[in-house]
Amino acid sequence: MPWKQVWESHGGRIFGITSGIICGLIYLLSGFWDMLFFALVVFIGYTFGKRRDLRQGPLFHWQEWGRWLFERWRPFK
Repeated sequence: MPWKQVWESHGGRIFGITSGIICGLIYLLSGFWDMLFFALVVFIGYTFGKRRDLRQGPLFHWQEWGRWLFERWRPFK
């Protein structure tokens, strides 16, 4: 399988894992609990990359949250 096809079909996952590893390595230089955090960062990167590959929507709909918060805590009701 040529690299171009791999990148087109799994580019988000590759980018997510790579960014997770880079961010995790920065944090990893300390110990066991940091290693667990590193695994969490890699998993989160993979999840976001997979969602991008499958062309799913965003995980959080920020506009809806903002609208809800604005309605919930308006200063003058």
